[in-house]
Amino acid sequence: MGDEAAGRTMEAFFVGVDVGTGSVRAALVGATGKIAKIHAKPTRTWNTQPDFYEQSSDDIWLAVVECVKAVVEGVPPTQVRGVGFDATCSLVCLDGEGRPLTVSPTGRDAQNVILWLDHRAVKETEFINAQRHPVLNYVGGKIFPEMETPKLLWLKRHLPATWAAAAHFFDLPDFLTWRATGCESRHLNSARENQVLLLAGVQVGVRNDSGGRGGLEPRLLRADRAGGAGGGGLAAHRRPRPAARERCR
Repeated sequence: MGDEAAGRTMEAFFVGVDVGTGSVRAALVGATGKIAKIHAKPTRTWNTQPDFYEQSSDDIWLAVVECVKAVVEGVPPTQVRGVGFDATCSLVCLDGEGRPLTVSPTGRDAQNVILWLDHRAVKETEFINAQRHPVLNYVGGKIFPEMETPKLLWLKRHLPATWAAAAHFFDLPDFLTWRATGCESRHLNSARENQVLLLAGVQVGVRNDSGGRGGLEPRLLRADRAGGAGGGGLAAHRRPRPAARERCR
């Protein structure tokens, strides 16, 4: 009986965090895949005008902290072997100090996330698709307003102060990894599909009718910086520092 109790005590657990459209959920999962505990927390969304949907990275992170604390309560830290993040393909904007930077016509810095379902960038999407750039072949021949590239072009066209002050743009899952660890790497899926970047140092840009760039400067993403240690990514001309991270224990 003592050996059985000791075995339970030493069981390994993993934490899975899923940030959906309207809530954060965390699950404590055993090594066999059995879910031991789940906790959820709603997140706030601003619908400031038709087709505009914004969130707050601070609000999302505080919800993540609450959920993780709830599911690991009573579990020794040595038994929690890893944490994984999944989230919507929403766009997070930060300044050079890692602080929220507005993506909203309201000018409120708290509203620094363009939610995946936001359709403000329809015209930018049409413009990019009309260029028939070869990079579009990597995403089925065209992009959609839910993707990050047209949203970035919208920010440059409509919020130039934000564009000038931005130090970092994250796909939401990558923001969560950065906030938890300080690592700026990008998941390969985020780089390839959502941000329409190419690997191995190939330049990405959008051409206008005169043959110049159509508003988004070309960026480089080396293959060894996607999904690995020390990511670069979009608009990484200044490195943000993670804000003070709340301890989950």
